[in-house]
Amino acid sequence: MLSGHGDNRMMLIGQAPGGVEAVARLPFQGRSRRVLFDWLMQAGFASEAHARRKVYMTSITKCFPGKGTGGGDRRPSQAEVDLCRPHLDRQLALIQPELLMLVGGLAHQRFLPGRRLDALVGRTFDLSGREVGGRTSIRPLLLPLPHPSGASRWLNDVENRALLDRALRRLRPLVRQLLDQPIADAYTSRQHAGGAGAGRRRT
Repeated sequence: MLSGHGDNRMMLIGQAPGGVEAVARLPFQGRSRRVLFDWLMQAGFASEAHARRKVYMTSITKCFPGKGTGGGDRRPSQAEVDLCRPHLDRQLALIQPELLMLVGGLAHQRFLPGRRLDALVGRTFDLSGREVGGRTSIRPLLLPLPHPSGASRWLNDVENRALLDRALRRLRPLVRQLLDQPIADAYTSRQHAGGAGAGRRRT
């Protein structure tokens, strides 16, 4: 499941479609919708429609995994993640985004494995996983965000909310730059294959 356009320069990668998305056939339609698009508008998008037009939205797995034993959406298994990996690789190769917004644990694990959420949110990284400043010329940049679902208690902590605010402040100039500048080749699709390898520096 995805939404977007071939000229998008930003990509948002979530975890998996939920039950509402499976019916609507559009990413981020459930209870996380309002929270996510509020974040994106804080980052500089004029509206939900503006963000959906300018950001290619997809997910680590492509199908609704069903409900878990606790009643919430089941977390996709590693086998399901591996099965969907070639589809995401192909999307990355076709779109070649300059900015990847990684939403939720599965997206973080794919690109920045083995790190705590509080070591990710509020920071930007290159494809090798090295932390870089927001003014770097390296592309693509990875910007992790927590999952906007109300099921997450992470944002109940005031220190974690400060990290989210920092992430959105870092996101804003990147969004502005990518909305203003013409499309340009950022890197080769080969760099997506394992989620590693430094991006090409712009001249």
